[in-house]
Amino acid sequence: MTRRGQGGQARAGDLLELVRSGRATTRGALQQATGLSRATVGQRLDRLFRAGWLREGAGGPVDSPLGGRPSITLEFDDEHAVVLAADLDTRHARAAVLSLNGEILAEQAGAQSVEDGPDAVLGELGGWFAGLLEKAGRRAGDVCGIGLAVPGPVDSETGRVVQPPMMPGWDGYDITGRLARAFTERTGAPAVPVLVDNDANLMAYGEQRAGYPDCSAFVLVKVSTGIGAGVVVGGSVYRGVDGGAGDIGHIRVGAEALCRCGSYGCLAAVASGWAVARRLAEAGVPAESGSDVRDLLAAGHPDAVGFAREAGRRVGDVLATVVTLLNPGVLMIAGDLAGTPFLTGVRELLYQRALPRSTAHLDVVTSRLGERAALVGAGALVVEHLYAPEAAEERLRALGV
Repeated sequence: MTRRGQGGQARAGDLLELVRSGRATTRGALQQATGLSRATVGQRLDRLFRAGWLREGAGGPVDSPLGGRPSITLEFDDEHAVVLAADLDTRHARAAVLSLNGEILAEQAGAQSVEDGPDAVLGELGGWFAGLLEKAGRRAGDVCGIGLAVPGPVDSETGRVVQPPMMPGWDGYDITGRLARAFTERTGAPAVPVLVDNDANLMAYGEQRAGYPDCSAFVLVKVSTGIGAGVVVGGSVYRGVDGGAGDIGHIRVGAEALCRCGSYGCLAAVASGWAVARRLAEAGVPAESGSDVRDLLAAGHPDAVGFAREAGRRVGDVLATVVTLLNPGVLMIAGDLAGTPFLTGVRELLYQRALPRSTAHLDVVTSRLGERAALVGAGALVVEHLYAPEAAEERLRALGV
């Protein structure tokens, strides 16, 4: 049985969830799953059809041994709206228009420094979104929501970053309000819901849904300018009590290096892309950021390869504890340093320090979606939020259906 609304009966939003999840995709199956009468199921579905959220698909198999007409299947209409998504890193950004099933319809990437401050950066993203909608051939009115990934801890209740070590001037800023206004200013369309989350969280969510939907405990570690982890348990992002879960870059590892957060001895101070770039610069190799290290690794630069492998060993030492605690089925390494040298270092220390029981059924892999992972995750977050039963009911009422 599905969840019930006030009064004990399944709502239109509950039926939508059953169809979207594939648990019930015919009228008969919905009656069985909800206990509603045929007439009531029809009334609920009529609201969803009038909103444009459902469509009829091909006929399903005939279940009765006596034959008869096949049951008409019901499908979520993923063409009735689009989602906008953006992924901010410290020095560049990526944005896209996505379909409701996660397909990228138009995409843009370019330089964008978070140090320019939230007002300027979010205003610029509004302009990107306007251009991308035109490129995708979609109207601004087709947008149902916006998802944003940021390189810092986020309070999911407010959408505000909390003491982000790499985002000066962003602490407590009203990101959702500013981005909604920027979208309206640049497109003329009414404001839409904006959801904000940490980039590693959204990368993990996107990768897990796209490539490992059956994995009940999934961990992604992003190693770029900083280091962060996203954890997906039971299909949902685990954020902790106020969005601080996964901030492994600030675990103390006993080193004397000064971190960008102001403390000494953080993992990020010795094993992030920024830390490797600093070591390369000290060795006379021009490098300022994780993306510079990525380019040097792609070229096979020997110092970059050696430092990346050493950084991997540092991270692998910490991940031995993470794996022991969470017992994930997949540990994914992503970000600028996610190549063979770094991954080799991770595996060396991880398998050396973790108990065999913790790694017996563990796959250590690299990203499948690459630079698009956070975009896909941000889009999925918006869709799951807007079409969840409670939100769907509110939206249907607002549409007058």
